[in-house]
Amino acid sequence: MRFHLLVPLGVLLCGGVIMAEQNQRPRARDLGIVVGSLPPGPLNAITDVSGVAVGHATLIRGEDIRTGVTAILPHTGNLFREKVPGAVFIGNAFGKLIGSTQVNELGEIETPILLTSTLNVWRVADALVDYMLAMPGNENVRSINPVVAETNDGALNDIRSRPVGREEVFQALRNARGGPVEEGAVGAGTGTIAFGFKGGIGTASRRLPEAQGGWTVGVLVQTNYGGDLRICGAPVGRELRAGSGTGDGSVIVVIATDAPLDARNLKRLAARSMLGLGRTGSSGANGSGDYAIAFSTAPELRIYADRPRQPARVLSNEAMSPLFLAVIEATEEAVYNSLFRAVTTTGRGRTVEALPIEATIEILRRYRVLR
Repeated sequence: MRFHLLVPLGVLLCGGVIMAEQNQRPRARDLGIVVGSLPPGPLNAITDVSGVAVGHATLIRGEDIRTGVTAILPHTGNLFREKVPGAVFIGNAFGKLIGSTQVNELGEIETPILLTSTLNVWRVADALVDYMLAMPGNENVRSINPVVAETNDGALNDIRSRPVGREEVFQALRNARGGPVEEGAVGAGTGTIAFGFKGGIGTASRRLPEAQGGWTVGVLVQTNYGGDLRICGAPVGRELRAGSGTGDGSVIVVIATDAPLDARNLKRLAARSMLGLGRTGSSGANGSGDYAIAFSTAPELRIYADRPRQPARVLSNEAMSPLFLAVIEATEEAVYNSLFRAVTTTGRGRTVEALPIEATIEILRRYRVLR
């Protein structure tokens, strides 16, 4: 008999033993690691942007299935009837991001954003279309542009079996909530690897001073990429081992803001997230698919299906620099949180160790990141 479990958030199954270790591992700020100069929001999460919700479905089955799906909702209403401004920036296009061309053509996002495993993007997109078509008000809809992104978790997961389907997609969407976001080896991050250590889902946020608008920028990442891991400039990867994994892999960055930005400036905001990835030691290698998806939740910018679009003021180019800094810092910290929160995971006969906390703290003290 094949064992099949949709794991509750924060619980990992390895070799038949359920472990709550993930909830015991710290976030970067729990260790005193302060990234950049801007303050985080109350939760230091993408859900600090009002209205944003996140849900996971984690799929662990037998010895070979370590995968899942993560849903990010710009708001919890009918996104097809109330679209939000959005944009996709491609750092390196070695990946599959369904829906990106229409998003960039029209500057609109009309479905939740789903993250999953590479060979599951089409099944997940199909389930997302089912979900959207079934929503009240969409009875006569004849076109949907699902937004689904991926990274390749094939080292720990039997990726060819494509196990994520309608049940998992609907669970992630129905689980989506505001508030604290589960991080680490959950949802789309269940089987991912970053810098040779266990990667996963991470999130962080930044809030601008009132003098600069008081806007919030939140970031969520699915880390599955490599390079030479650096934490606040300290060469953690080199100190822990001779190199910290290849540069190949992929990363998805999802960016939310309540700042009233049009699609053009959302794309500029998304582009700056690549600088945050660079700070962590990424070189954007040939085999790394690096994508950023940005959207604004500003109510005055929503695009309603049943009413004419009203003119709305958007931030000028000159107002963007503080937001650029915010997304760089939040992206960097979200990556660290994905590593610190992830747990050691075994799949397909391979064990990928979590980033060692004690050894990392010692390195950070030596390089005066921590005192």
